[in-house]
Amino acid sequence: MSSISFIGLGSMASAIAARAIAADHAVELIGRDATKTQGLAAALGGGARVGRFGSVPTGDIVVLAVPYASAVEVVTEYGAALAGKVIVDITNTFNADLELVTPEGTFGAKEIAKASPDSAHVVKAFNTVFGHVLTQGRPLDVFVAGDDTQAKASVSSFITSLGLRPLDVGGLEMARYLEAVGPLTIGLAQNGVGFDHALSVSIFS
Repeated sequence: MSSISFIGLGSMASAIAARAIAADHAVELIGRDATKTQGLAAALGGGARVGRFGSVPTGDIVVLAVPYASAVEVVTEYGAALAGKVIVDITNTFNADLELVTPEGTFGAKEIAKASPDSAHVVKAFNTVFGHVLTQGRPLDVFVAGDDTQAKASVSSFITSLGLRPLDVGGLEMARYLEAVGPLTIGLAQNGVGFDHALSVSIFS
């Protein structure tokens, strides 16, 4: 299968990486804290290896699993090390008051793409799914946005291999609307639905 690198060690990285290992992907974990990175690799098992922060990730697909507040900084710091990579932006761009924190006229995935090497391709995915729901093994829908057809195909194939259904919503510009879905899911959770939910699409033939 594929080789997938994760930059970041939070609950989303852990949840996606666990499903990736179960699907026989080679997983590389990367974090600034080497001890924490090694601890997560040991907890996940499945041959998960530890990469060095700032070095070229081994995976052709790189999951950017850091908070949005530091995402552009991390991508900028990596610089040419991300050349030619498919970067999966899973960040959400809202604060504790459910307000979007990106400047007027732009959105998170666009800012991450601007900071990435020209040969890298940013694909937005996974930001509408809660990490703890991903760990339940359910067949969830994952919305995907990106400008490069091949990059989206690679990410969609990866998503399918995890037992999830990728749904292509269009070009990277559509990521601004996926980022606005984040506060919607929190609003649903806080107003009666609870946090054990996920958005899905019903197709009527």
